[in-house]
Amino acid sequence: MTNIFFENEEITENDLYFLCYMIERIARRLHQRNKYVVNQISREEWMRLISLADVLHCENPEKIEEEWIQEYELQVGDFDITEVDTELVKQVPTETQMGKVYMRLIVDTLQSDENYVDGMIRVYNDELCDTLDDYNCGAYYEPSYFIVRAYQNGGF
Repeated sequence: MTNIFFENEEITENDLYFLCYMIERIARRLHQRNKYVVNQISREEWMRLISLADVLHCENPEKIEEEWIQEYELQVGDFDITEVDTELVKQVPTETQMGKVYMRLIVDTLQSDENYVDGMIRVYNDELCDTLDDYNCGAYYEPSYFIVRAYQNGGF
């Protein structure tokens, strides 16, 4: 497990996971893509949030959702990630499962000059996310190394 420091605060993969989990929760609640949530909050604010993640994860996630939606003026959209073909998808992956998928992809593709927040912004803005978030195709169930290879090769 790689640890990164921000203003003398140790940032861990668990802190990154918390952000990915919250992004997933908020995007689903607002019917937005994850990319929308990531891009509506500034890099500096993400840095602050990841440094507080070890405390925020103790809070009720619904409370954190509500606070972030209000504080960052996040708007309702029309993309429902849970709307799937029931012939193909028996169970939509949970926010926790998808938070882990994204956290692993960020960590596994982290570049030497990046911190977790920079990696998070880079990954969530990649076109591969459209495939990962299409639950009808099941790409999110692939092993981490396969998803990383698809990311590096520009797609599945």
